[in-house]
Amino acid sequence: MRNPRLKDLPPLQAIVLLICVPEPVLAASCLAPSRPFLPNDSQAARHYADIIRGDFEDYIQDIQSYFRCLDSERARAFEEAREVSEDYGRFLQLVRD
Repeated sequence: MRNPRLKDLPPLQAIVLLICVPEPVLAASCLAPSRPFLPNDSQAARHYADIIRGDFEDYIQDIQSYFRCLDSERARAFEEAREVSEDYGRFLQLVRD
């Protein structure tokens, strides 16, 4: 049985209508860390060596977390895309009835 509300809509308008239905946004926000500053002046580099070393170590930890976040978001996005493809297949079946 056809949905009477979608029956008279052209397919493109029906898709737009379904896309506009509010849904919680679950996408992760993966923010890349800023590159650590490395002064060109060797005297300044020696003077601030402990701070600069710490900045580089923090960056290495943060970039690893960033890569894990990207991997997680990629997996989530692939799963969502699979589900959306299935939903679209069901939608096409509904509008063909």
